[in-house]
Amino acid sequence: MARSRRPSTSYSSASTSYPTYLDETGSATTRPNTARTSTSTGRPKSGRPRTATSTTHGGLNDQQIICAISESRGISPVVGLAFVNLTTTEAVLCQISDNQTFVRTIHKLFVFQPSEILFMNTAVQPKSKLFAFVEANAANYPSSRFTFIDRKYWSETAGIDYIQQLAFKQDIEAVKVSVGGNFYATCCIAAALKYIELVLSFSFSFHSLRIKYEPSEGSMMIDLSTIQALELIQNLQNAKSKDCLYGLLNQTVTPMGARLLKNNVLQPLIELKDLEERYDAIEELATKEDVFFAVQQALKAFVDVDRVLTTITVIPTQPSIQYWENSINNVILLKQYIKSVPPIFDALVGVKSNILKRVAELCSPERILDFHNMIDGTINEDITYQSQPLDLRNQRTYAVKSGVNGLLDVARQTYKEANADAYQLVADLGQIHELALELKYDPARQYYIRVPASELEERNLPEVFINQFRRKTFVECQTLDLLKWNQKIADSHHEVLQMSDQSVQDLIDTVREDIAPLFKICEAVALLDMITSFAQLVTTREYCRPELTQTLAIKNGRHPIQEKVHQEKFIPNDAYATQQSRFQIITGCNMSGKSTYIRSLALMAIMAQVGSFVPATYASFPIIHQLFARVSLDDSIEANVSTFATEMRETAFILRNVDERSMVIIDELGRGTSTRDGLCIAIAIAEALVDSKALVWFATHFRDLAKILAERNGVVNLHLAVEMGEADRMTMLYKISNGYVQEKHYGIALAKVLDIPSGVIEVAELVSKTIAQNAEKKKRSSKTIALARRRKLVLSLREQLVQAKEGNMQGKVLGLWLKKLQDEFVNRMSAIDAEIAAASEDEENEEQHEFDEDAVSGRLGQAGRELTVDSKGDGQYMMTGALQTEDWPSE
Repeated sequence: MARSRRPSTSYSSASTSYPTYLDETGSATTRPNTARTSTSTGRPKSGRPRTATSTTHGGLNDQQIICAISESRGISPVVGLAFVNLTTTEAVLCQISDNQTFVRTIHKLFVFQPSEILFMNTAVQPKSKLFAFVEANAANYPSSRFTFIDRKYWSETAGIDYIQQLAFKQDIEAVKVSVGGNFYATCCIAAALKYIELVLSFSFSFHSLRIKYEPSEGSMMIDLSTIQALELIQNLQNAKSKDCLYGLLNQTVTPMGARLLKNNVLQPLIELKDLEERYDAIEELATKEDVFFAVQQALKAFVDVDRVLTTITVIPTQPSIQYWENSINNVILLKQYIKSVPPIFDALVGVKSNILKRVAELCSPERILDFHNMIDGTINEDITYQSQPLDLRNQRTYAVKSGVNGLLDVARQTYKEANADAYQLVADLGQIHELALELKYDPARQYYIRVPASELEERNLPEVFINQFRRKTFVECQTLDLLKWNQKIADSHHEVLQMSDQSVQDLIDTVREDIAPLFKICEAVALLDMITSFAQLVTTREYCRPELTQTLAIKNGRHPIQEKVHQEKFIPNDAYATQQSRFQIITGCNMSGKSTYIRSLALMAIMAQVGSFVPATYASFPIIHQLFARVSLDDSIEANVSTFATEMRETAFILRNVDERSMVIIDELGRGTSTRDGLCIAIAIAEALVDSKALVWFATHFRDLAKILAERNGVVNLHLAVEMGEADRMTMLYKISNGYVQEKHYGIALAKVLDIPSGVIEVAELVSKTIAQNAEKKKRSSKTIALARRRKLVLSLREQLVQAKEGNMQGKVLGLWLKKLQDEFVNRMSAIDAEIAAASEDEENEEQHEFDEDAVSGRLGQAGRELTVDSKGDGQYMMTGALQTEDWPSE
């Protein structure tokens, strides 16, 4: 791939470098800096630099992606995006109905990590709202550079023309239907392709660009902080570690499969049919050992097909010797790709699942027969791709078959003789000077001579040897004659390349005319590689196939990453959530496993919607459309905000975007401020999340939060159990249990272990005991709470009956279950009715007691201290004494 020029698009507010601006004449100029600060300077690399957030697979992110963005005006903004990947020859169009903070747009940019982001020149002065948000979130895609081009290049008509010319022939109508009505996405593809053509000097051959439209609602939306907090792509402690979800799932053997997996982890599927088909394919591969190993072996032969096909389809404006060399290399790699396809078909013979059958159909020998014949008609059959520099040069020289061009055969003979003469020269020098000489090659110096250092211990190297370079055990050098032969060999090699180029280009042009099947096969192989990677996990770990229902139910679920990292046996846990148990409050002492538990649920939900099996003995999930996680307690020094400000900002984002199709995990909300304020804020946020009807797991140390919301419809209290032993020893059980954690004074027990003075411990225990007694005395039965319990019980009964109707139980089993449910419901309802009656009686007695002046006059005792109730007149009473004073309400 070659380019004539590339503008410098990095810029800094502290320097005089400016962003690129494509003006109305189509030339690249500069304009005053108005966009974001960037620390990089100079000419950008051809491929996107690796970043700390995306280095989990070698070479995976070395891609050049051009992104164009446009927006509508109004309260509900519509954003168009077009991503053109010059590395894989793929274009993705999106049109997103976003909110005022452009959440989905920012997420899309994070997923694709474009190397350049194109805006209209009118977006910068004054700044449009979209550009301001994209600029403010620039740290999420640090390799991107902003470029501004003239508004006239954002043309819907030009976008349709590009689709008509460049899309695969069989995809043209489907793509045009998909983009119909999506004005902004169509304008963006026009701007991106025009920029590539005018500024980057790239052009695509007809019908060679994979163009697809991605609906904005086609995948689960995971915001950036959630991606980082759950360690989906990168480990938080060690950026190079594979201890993240992507690292766990990535058992792929091809670069295409690894890229597809990463995209799926960041954008899990939400289509039930697609997920079920993936589960079927994984199950078949995991249970058919011969098919699994045959597929895995066949996949190992594939090169990076995306890159090979891209370099074939992209046409440089200024061909060079390097382009001729790369063209031959790519044709040889294409030949290897074609040869790698039939073994996939052979490995999948007799498969039953839909995905595997479709892959086998795409990889059938008939589909690649024409390509095989084209290549064999030009390229020698015994040529295979070599990695060593000299072997690579030789294979390029002899790649084209003999007899195609008579002058080519003469040039090759000259090349052969010149190589032979170089070898003979070195052999003669060795005999003359009685030295053990060895002829070596590298692309920079071409042929050079290597002499063992042991040969020169007692004498110097003769003067005929020049350009001497001493290494530890060798001396490297050349001679004038060898330099002459190097030049003659290089000239003959270039002559061979030039004569071979016509035949090679004719072959490439023929392949370009109908290259779409090769891309389709490449996509099928990538999907097969990812499915095989999932099957590998199933065969090596105890994973189960998830069910997709309206209920989240997990039996013996495990945290996938923690299970991989820790050698000791991971303690599994269960989970169950429906609309009547949608808000689950998790309490427990420090280090009891609250964070691990709620994170494991989120990770398993992602795994299920990627299409993988999950670490559990049984698992059922609803389709989640949005996933949010508020788990970090770190200050954001870069943003100059504290822990509390950070968590409030992230929580505000969740509250603005959460709905009934969302899943939320929150860990320790409100701990960054005072206890009272933190509790009040946590309660208010919890109420809002309960009303949203999302599935929420809320881990907290606020026991009062669990008590206050206990009777709220949809709320369930759970805790991580801890066993208190003798000598104040605590044993973490890491098991989820019903109810909120009881007051067992874990902190005091831990203080004893840490040798706090005994006098301090005694005072702490006395204060704790007194507070607990006073709190117990203040408790009283409440008719309102009892009525809430009755409503909650009725709603729970309704939900269980609906699930029984939709479930698999029948006949006698169903009858026994219904009888048991009836008995439990009657007993619990009777207990609640009795509680309501008692509460009503207590309220009547209390009312009589409160407003009987004779009864309240006198002396009352409380907590061993006397309080006196005196009349104030006008029906007002005052309680005075050592503990408190308050006005009693009038009758």
